Amino acid sequence: MRIFLRTISLLAVTAISAAGSFSSAAQQVGHQAAVQTGAPNGNVQVINMTAKKYVFTPSPIHVKKGTRVELRITAIDHRHGFKINIYPDGGSTKGAPGLEFTSPKDCWTLQKGQTVTIDFVARTPGHYPFKCCKFCGFGHMGMKGELIVDE
Repeated sequence: MRIFLRTISLLAVTAISAAGSFSSAAQQVGHQAAVQTGAPNGNVQVINMTAKKYVFTPSPIHVKKGTRVELRITAIDHRHGFKINIYPDGGSTKGAPGLEFTSPKDCWTLQKGQTVTIDFVARTPGHYPFKCCKFCGFGHMGMKGELIVDE
């Protein structure tokens, strides 16, 4: 009977400990989800994005005009690329661009398993399409997304 009671006590302590760990893990996942959806962090909006076989996630992405954006893209399955228009769709391509990059590039290379951070300020409202600029397979031409700068 003593062994039985000790076993029950041990199981109860283990269950309580596991429940506490699960709650802590759930809180961490909730925090990560807030960062991934791009909740503004002070004056910088951090957006975590993934690139995998023909899809950028999330897309579309919404940011407010005047926001400094830190776009962190991780290629999950193999090498991809990231290219975004600096002028909004249908807007003038003369004058200052609508997206002002800290380190502008025509195409950022996204190596498998690595995260690339792209910093820019969203100056002009509008729709900014982006696409994969490194051939990644049969669906490469359809690997597109959109950044929307709201007023």
